[in-house]
Amino acid sequence: MEQRKHWWNGKWGRLARRDVYLRADADQWHVEQRAGGAEGISRFFEFDSEDEAYDRIRTLLVGPDTWRELSARPPG
Repeated sequence: MEQRKHWWNGKWGRLARRDVYLRADADQWHVEQRAGGAEGISRFFEFDSEDEAYDRIRTLLVGPDTWRELSARPPG
């Protein structure tokens, strides 16, 4: 599975931090919504197309937070 995009709400701490990840695996697209940092709670969504995945991401990024796109780490 390849991570394509990562968004962060710009807040630190277990209670405030939120992350959204877009990942691809063959022809499946996966969106992870995580609350609470690395040890937080995640919700996962699977989609058959990239457009459907981005539709979900747009709904997840709505709200008062200032979301930032973080660069994906290069392979290796």
